[in-house]
Amino acid sequence: MQANTLKKPDWIRVKAPNSKGYKDTVDLVRSLNLNTVCEEAACPNIGECWAKKHATLMIMGDTCTRSCAFCNIKTGKPNILDPLEPQNVALAVKAMKLEHVVITSVDRDDLPDGGAQHIAHTITTIRQDNPGTTIEVLTPDFLRKDGALEIVVQAKPDVFNHNLETVPSLYASVRPGARYFHSLKILDRVKQIDPTMFTKSGIMVGLGESTAEVYQVMDDMRAANIDFMTIGQYLQPTPKHYPLKDYITPTQFDNYAKMARGKGFLMVASSALTRSSYHAGDDFKRLQEERLKARCNNHSNLY
Repeated sequence: MQANTLKKPDWIRVKAPNSKGYKDTVDLVRSLNLNTVCEEAACPNIGECWAKKHATLMIMGDTCTRSCAFCNIKTGKPNILDPLEPQNVALAVKAMKLEHVVITSVDRDDLPDGGAQHIAHTITTIRQDNPGTTIEVLTPDFLRKDGALEIVVQAKPDVFNHNLETVPSLYASVRPGARYFHSLKILDRVKQIDPTMFTKSGIMVGLGESTAEVYQVMDDMRAANIDFMTIGQYLQPTPKHYPLKDYITPTQFDNYAKMARGKGFLMVASSALTRSSYHAGDDFKRLQEERLKARCNNHSNLY
């Protein structure tokens, strides 16, 4: 790998986190012994989100069994699962007064079910303690874990998210432990099990993919009945990670968004700072309001 020598453009710059809300969120996460993908993946939006007490909680530890070339989460042998984690997550959701929570996790290839039961238990515990909160899970791919996906879907998250991350031609170098069409298949399988459940996926750009390849991923996602799509700028965490090839312009992100909407996605987020959970709650709430308004309009047209 090599260091990123490209000059960071103005549209990708963010302020250092230093607000009271940010510090309060840090204290809360530490007090409950929780991990967040915001910290572990070095998310550029952490200052903005944590100032609003919006944190994406990462369950099943801070150590991943995969070694993706783009990811800043450490790789190694994970610790045993914390049986108190689902309850602590539910407590954090309540303390932050979240209307929508995104729960993600490391890959746990060491577990027979890939951690599916732990994810499901976390969903049900959050819902028991926070009945008004909508729940989005960003899951591993459960590769070679038969029955694992079904366990999570049966727990009834409001949104099932699994990221494709990049285009097929880059999988061998960017995401070597995963399989592109397997990831598509599990998202399609979610819809087969529960057609009412929203599905979501996202990719990074700036890794060397072509525009045509991005459009093909959109088509593949729609063929798998995926409802929501996110597109964000890849930022190389360290010189040891996959090298950044290009900064994508705001105009190109807008073009991607227009194309995705034209292909039929219900919700699209496309910008340099877009991440799976960035503004996820606001976007989901907006979609629900739009659907409610459409139903009311349809109902009034009957009279």
